[in-house]
Amino acid sequence: MAEVTINLPEEVLSARRLPPDGFVNELRLAAAIHWYQRNEISQEKAAQIAGLNRRDFLAAVAREGVDVFNVDFEDLKRELKSG
Repeated sequence: MAEVTINLPEEVLSARRLPPDGFVNELRLAAAIHWYQRNEISQEKAAQIAGLNRRDFLAAVAREGVDVFNVDFEDLKRELKSG
């Protein structure tokens, strides 16, 4: 597994009132959700980045109020017409 080190000012950690491990977990989840919303990564990869299984990732996404189903309405219209 790759390890990434990020240097942050102490004020960043204290602003979130989280211990370093909690901050890292939130940062991983935030990045995973962000990239998933932008369709840059799959659900499976997002869950891996967040350090969760897919079910727990989807639950976390739902808690954040993020729509987990990305629908391209033009594709949906074409599919409905062809069906």
